Amino acid sequence: MEIMLSALLFALVACITPGPNNIMIMASGLNYGVRRTMPHLLGISIGFPAMFIGVGVGLGTLFESFPALHGVVKVLGISFLLYLAYRIATTTTGPELQADSRPMRFMEAVLFQWVNPKAWVNCIGAIAAFTTVSGDVLIQALWIALAFFVVCFPSVSVWLISGAALSQWLHRPQQRRAFNLVMAFLLALSVLPMLTTEFGV
Repeated sequence: MEIMLSALLFALVACITPGPNNIMIMASGLNYGVRRTMPHLLGISIGFPAMFIGVGVGLGTLFESFPALHGVVKVLGISFLLYLAYRIATTTTGPELQADSRPMRFMEAVLFQWVNPKAWVNCIGAIAAFTTVSGDVLIQALWIALAFFVVCFPSVSVWLISGAALSQWLHRPQQRRAFNLVMAFLLALSVLPMLTTEFGV
């Protein structure tokens, strides 16, 4: 029980602190509103615990056996995050909103977790901290995934609601463009820790 409470606290901190998911969901809340962003939110809330189970099942071992594969995932993650930052920066707002402009879909958000650097750090950190060699690692991973499932939706919802609330204050297209540029910059900035740890930049 004590380990589960610790895992819940870890999951809460991991899910509510700034990161690519929260930056994107906040920008989507401002640009598209809560209802249209709900599939994105559900994709994060289900996708990350599912990823955690996948890592617990043995994908982490696969990366240990083939380190180059981990590097490929990191390069894909960096490229995709920079592309998403560009998309946020160039999102049109208000009456100019393009017909093909849309928030991230459910399955896109699920799959994004696999190239999200913060998701990988949280997965590896939680497995290292809350599993023991004396127990069944898969069962322990399932319990930790449950902790993330419980706290992820309400934690990320805070960012979504905050973004939607900001839309009441940022009425002019110029204000929203400025907000999108700041969010895009922060998302691109989130790539830096991954660059420094993986490539020594």
